[in-house]
Amino acid sequence: MRPDLDPEQLDRYSRHIIMDDVGPGGQAALLDTDVLVVGAGGLGSPVLQYLAAAGIGRLGIVDDDRVERSNLQRQVVHADSDVGRPKVESARDFVTDLNPDVRVDTHELRLAADNAAALVADYDVVVDASDNFATRFLANDACTLAGVPFSHGAVFRFEGQVTTFTGEGPCYRCLFPKAPPAGTVPDCSTAGVLGVLPGTIGCLQATEVCKLAMGYGETLDGRLLAFDAGSMSVDEVPVAPNPDCPVCGDDPAIDSVAAASYEGRCEL
Repeated sequence: MRPDLDPEQLDRYSRHIIMDDVGPGGQAALLDTDVLVVGAGGLGSPVLQYLAAAGIGRLGIVDDDRVERSNLQRQVVHADSDVGRPKVESARDFVTDLNPDVRVDTHELRLAADNAAALVADYDVVVDASDNFATRFLANDACTLAGVPFSHGAVFRFEGQVTTFTGEGPCYRCLFPKAPPAGTVPDCSTAGVLGVLPGTIGCLQATEVCKLAMGYGETLDGRLLAFDAGSMSVDEVPVAPNPDCPVCGDDPAIDSVAAASYEGRCEL
């Protein structure tokens, strides 16, 4: 860690440093942490925004999409002038403008079986801010096999969910053994999502990342928070390891991301 923060950093992070549970050492830990954010959309935007502000030293951004005007209702790191630009570029510019301490690595591609392992291995923590089941299962498998903790979030209309997998408890496949049949769960483009909801869930994900970086508190490992913005209620659902899980169970069938299919229902 780097307790030798310069005067500008002491000023920028002063509200962290005066906290007994953070201090210079905790801020140095944040600055020494590398985080990969998979998706620079609704969830990825608040994650990137608050991790950059907190002083995470290096952010990797994975996304192969371009900014559309319909994104701007919730994807707050992109502006109207960014329409048509690659999301990784506008997100990088936002982060750099917010905090020049943060190094940004852009990966203008879709997380896939031929790149996931190498990408994940280069980071300390991964944030799953994706919007489809194939990417979620792939991120889970790559992180679980590499022993890299990751935060998962998802949103739908007025509802969101968030959990964290550290490798010491269950994984995403323990929670969802397979994706639902095609067409049964509409995406945001057909079902819609309350614009502020990804901000709520994304901020929870960013909080989990900061705690992991500093080694503080308890994560959501083994627990799923289900948030309903309509009733303003939160339910906590316990998640237990599945001994038959194909990636983290007693006799795993998946020993590399090449051993599974990430199309359709993401079944073996």
